[in-house]
Amino acid sequence: MKTFTLFLPLAAVLMPAFVHGCDCHLSVETAPSAASSVSVEETKPTGHPLKGVIIDVLPDQSALLVKHEEIPSVMKAMTMLLKVDADALASVKKGDAVTGLLVSKTDGWWLDAVKVIK
Repeated sequence: MKTFTLFLPLAAVLMPAFVHGCDCHLSVETAPSAASSVSVEETKPTGHPLKGVIIDVLPDQSALLVKHEEIPSVMKAMTMLLKVDADALASVKKGDAVTGLLVSKTDGWWLDAVKVIK
């Protein structure tokens, strides 16, 4: 959706007051910025789809050891330590097949949106 805003020259707004000798005070409101009129699209989760098997659950590191398939254009198939949130840590066990989104964060590789494949 496109939004168009009409900007009138300041002289056109102020001229009638000066021509008629009006001693009135004019207030000029500014048009909303383009940023406020642009709708923000729903953001999609970022990351690379991952499919693998949990080799070990490491609660003391808030991580899973996952043997995952190749992630095209990102990395070959391998076993790696992936950090997860507390909910994911509590919902999986050794041997579970899982899917999720592999995400590189400032503190390492994370597996977000973890789901057990049944």
